[in-house]
Amino acid sequence: MPKNSNNFLVAQFGKTVGLKGELKLHLHTDFPEQFKAGRVFKTQRGDLEIERYNSKRGLIKIVGYDNPEDAKLLTNIKLYSNEDETREFCKLEENQYFWFDLIGCKVLENSEVLGVVKDIQRLPQGDYFLINTSESLKNSGLSKSFLVPYISNFITEVNIEEKTILANGAKDILEAS
Repeated sequence: MPKNSNNFLVAQFGKTVGLKGELKLHLHTDFPEQFKAGRVFKTQRGDLEIERYNSKRGLIKIVGYDNPEDAKLLTNIKLYSNEDETREFCKLEENQYFWFDLIGCKVLENSEVLGVVKDIQRLPQGDYFLINTSESLKNSGLSKSFLVPYISNFITEVNIEEKTILANGAKDILEAS
């Protein structure tokens, strides 16, 4: 199942562990609480239902895969979710946002549109907005895209309803890139 506008990667199965068909689960999400018994995820092998998940050990057991030989068939299989499922199973704290809500937001600094968030990249230093530079700034010779750290020093306000992000110091990063 390729990534598309409706589904996005949340985890991937690793190697089998033990004799009961458990697999290592590699998370691609900040919300491990969504991996609960009974939850069904889309995969390239069809729908798979969680029998149990041990977050401390990072192990998952899938219904119907009861031994290492069967579970090995799932190694490297990717699990996908969509926006509706994510909103249902993942609870946000204050000033937290889903990446899919941030992507597409206009980035403004001092009322000037710098560009639009194209993607969010998780780097060892933290999360960064990949911003496609606005046409007017590209026409003035600035680069077509740039990265801004998703930290309070640079991102001062997020308004999901208006699809805007207010920034401070982001234009300096753009001009230096």
